[in-house]
Amino acid sequence: MGFLMMIRGVSVARAIRVVLLCVSVLWVVPKECACRRNYSRNSSSSLPPTLSQRPSSVNVGALFTYDSFIGKAAKPAIKAAMDDVNADQTVLKGVKLNIVFQDSNCSGFIGTMGALQLMETKVVAAIGPQSSGIAHMIGYVANELHVPLLSFGATDPTLSSLQYPYFLRTTQNDYFQMHAIADFVSYSGWRQVIAIFVDDECGRNGISVLGDVLAKKRSRISYKAAITPGADSTFIEDLLVSVNLMASRVFVVHVNPDSGLDVFRVAKSLGMMGSGYVWIATDWLPTAMDSMVPVDSDAMDLLQGVVAFRHYTYESSVKRHFMARWKNLTNDDGFNSYAMYAYDSVWLVARALDVFFKENNKVTFSNDPNLHKTNGSAIQLSALSVFNEGEKFMKIILGMNHTGVTGSIQFDSDRNRVNPAYEVLNLVGTGPRRVGYWSNHSGLSVVPPEKLYSKPPNTSTANQHLYGILWPGEVTKPPRGWVFPNNGKPLRIAVPNRVSYTDYVSKDKNPPGVRGYCIDVFEAAIALLPYPVPRTYLLYGDGKRNPSYDNLVNEVVADKYDVAVGDITIVTNRTRYVDFTQPFIESGLVVVAPVKEAKSSPWSFLKPFTIEMWAVTGAFFLFVGAMVWILEHRFNEEFRGPPRRQLITIFWFSFSTMFFSHRENTVSSLGRLVLIIWLFVVLIINSSYTASLTSILTVRQLTSRIEGIDSLVTSNEPIGVQDGTFARNYMVNELNIAPSRIVPLKDEEQYLSALQRGPRNGGVAAIVDELPYIEVLLTNSNCKFRTVGQEFTRTGWGFAFQRDSPLAVDMSTAILQLSEEGELEKIHRKWLNYKHECSMQISNSEDSQLSLKSFWGLFLICGITCFMALTVFFWRVFWQYQRLLPENADEERAGEVSEPSSRPGRGLRAPSFKELIKVVDKKEAEIKEMLKQKSNKKLKATQSAAGSSQSEREIPQIDKSSTI
Repeated sequence: MGFLMMIRGVSVARAIRVVLLCVSVLWVVPKECACRRNYSRNSSSSLPPTLSQRPSSVNVGALFTYDSFIGKAAKPAIKAAMDDVNADQTVLKGVKLNIVFQDSNCSGFIGTMGALQLMETKVVAAIGPQSSGIAHMIGYVANELHVPLLSFGATDPTLSSLQYPYFLRTTQNDYFQMHAIADFVSYSGWRQVIAIFVDDECGRNGISVLGDVLAKKRSRISYKAAITPGADSTFIEDLLVSVNLMASRVFVVHVNPDSGLDVFRVAKSLGMMGSGYVWIATDWLPTAMDSMVPVDSDAMDLLQGVVAFRHYTYESSVKRHFMARWKNLTNDDGFNSYAMYAYDSVWLVARALDVFFKENNKVTFSNDPNLHKTNGSAIQLSALSVFNEGEKFMKIILGMNHTGVTGSIQFDSDRNRVNPAYEVLNLVGTGPRRVGYWSNHSGLSVVPPEKLYSKPPNTSTANQHLYGILWPGEVTKPPRGWVFPNNGKPLRIAVPNRVSYTDYVSKDKNPPGVRGYCIDVFEAAIALLPYPVPRTYLLYGDGKRNPSYDNLVNEVVADKYDVAVGDITIVTNRTRYVDFTQPFIESGLVVVAPVKEAKSSPWSFLKPFTIEMWAVTGAFFLFVGAMVWILEHRFNEEFRGPPRRQLITIFWFSFSTMFFSHRENTVSSLGRLVLIIWLFVVLIINSSYTASLTSILTVRQLTSRIEGIDSLVTSNEPIGVQDGTFARNYMVNELNIAPSRIVPLKDEEQYLSALQRGPRNGGVAAIVDELPYIEVLLTNSNCKFRTVGQEFTRTGWGFAFQRDSPLAVDMSTAILQLSEEGELEKIHRKWLNYKHECSMQISNSEDSQLSLKSFWGLFLICGITCFMALTVFFWRVFWQYQRLLPENADEERAGEVSEPSSRPGRGLRAPSFKELIKVVDKKEAEIKEMLKQKSNKKLKATQSAAGSSQSEREIPQIDKSSTI
């Protein structure tokens, strides 16, 4: 009898044979997948059709679970597709498409048997299965027999085309769905989720992908809660009770649609569907809800506030027509998206077969010699045949590109459908409400994906948008996503057990066992949180020396503590491993060195101004004196005389203006203008000089041979640092200071002692420490030591939490609120109210000198004024010179008339520079007299010329009369 009769037997022997057959097949298939084929196939006994002749019918298998949400929708859809294909004269002309159905009964074993039965019917392709677990098993069968396997429901991301070359997914890959969920988690600002999933191939592999994607977004799966396939309510209840004790309140549910609602029923009974909880369901939940028509009101009561993802298929006339036909296809209204994928799978095979036959291919099968190697077993595998043209047919299917009910059917290089997209649903009221979409082209959006495909891809954070969501408990504000459960462990807080500067943090005999400025800040921030935080303080260190803060941070990283609270500096290396809160106090490294009172110098009177200031001021004194001499020389007798006297006058006048004691009067308008501006400049300079010199001579001046961190680095003297701080590593790694020069100091007494002894007596030349500690040190030392140079690092103190701890964000917000309300300042005054106030910084004489930068505006104004006055003066002189010049020209012209032969060709004489200087040197009164004389001469010459012309007119008249 055939293979089909063999598996239908009921005897024990026949049942054993069936088991052995499955084991044999599963043993042979992997072996053959790894081996290279080197055998020839024998054609079947049936004669193949000619190249120009098509077969009358073609068998296509369909394997799925009938009695399931997906199977109930897939079966009528596949039958409808078969009828539509056979009725369409444009596809498979003359060839009837015959669908051979097989029920996998939700069992891997039975599914494998069903696949073998389908292969006996010589199918050219198999549609299904819906289960990813069964797909993994029968994928080897498809590989061995070269039969394409088109699954409309297996979404497992690990069904790789490399491992299963004859497997093709006609639905969406869960790889994209997990990206959509990760984007939604990141969009909502959550850092931790708990994954609840069925412990099978689809569940495990999907959640594994989700964990990888969340890690890229700095989030993570804090716990994986696996449910045994077919688990009862008791198992689910125990599982949910355990996850409810954890901090995270964001649950991602990735289970089967047939039993997934049991998770929500148990969660409802445990009170886990109220406010503060977040439930995210994969596409199984919309599948179950779509299959319930009308929707069960009890089920909707369980799912209020749940967010779910559903396969998105854009609206088209083909889709609307199919959905309109659905009620006529079946009495059961259990329609879901998998029905459309199953319908399109049949059409995909039909269209591929049409292309296959148009290329003059034929359908032939052959026996596989390997299937006869049963080592004497009674199992007959020869009933299974290999589809000879399976590889060619698979390539045709992968190259198809047409539009179906679910949209564009096209595959990328990884054999995934192009343009994957999902709807984001919010289950409220009596049904789901769409709040947005997700696609790998644009991420989360309120715009349908097909409208965005024409635009460039944009998945940036700023481009992510969704409509408002109603969360469990009818809450509109997104939940925080985590809590401190009442039954959970208290927060483990590590506190450094300091032996110095105990006002910041130290051990205490009274509860909670610690005290100090940092503890009060932490407690004040905790009090502002909108939820209780159970906590316990644990001292870190032996109490004999300050502990290493780097080691303390490493203990937090190693999960020994949840948070480290104290005077912990926020440095780059530590931020790579822990999350710090907002700084609650500013800090930075400074240099402290011994100081002494500066000795008075006989040249102290020169210190108020810099060298450049002295030089420019002296130059301007001479410059202004020269300007005033030029402007007054023609008007003022006091600025005239022999050259020696004039030179002395310039110098005397220049420097006497410093004390406003100049005895020379200015009479010209331009000279007075320049002098007024210059006296104003001198007034400012004198006042500034007096004030600066007074400060230098009266204020106590301190000096130190260490000028700052630069001079300390270049020296070879020892440097003191505090135990446990980051200062030592910073100086060694960043400043390249030899470790042998660094001296660790235990407490304030060692600080003061080391500074007093100095490097020659076994002490240190200076101490490098953080500013908050130095403030305490200086006030307690009666200001015997001071900081030198500037603060050369800028940082702060914060509380160190474990990586991605959601409490760190809330604590940062609380610290900012404390700062805005002035509470931080109150805590600071409580613990750090210094008894002595002194100048922290050494006053540097060079910094207190007045430089040219403070006065260049005054000098600029004075210079511009002098330039303008000088311009006006010379313009006036040149104008006078031009007026005097024509008089000399007329004399020369007259001389030329009287003596034409002596100076032939001589023109007008050009202006002479010597004559111009003579004009400049003359007194103003003389110039005016010369101009007056020139005017009189010109007037007389004009009158004389007029008289001569009158005489010339009278002479002809006399001649005329005499003639008569």
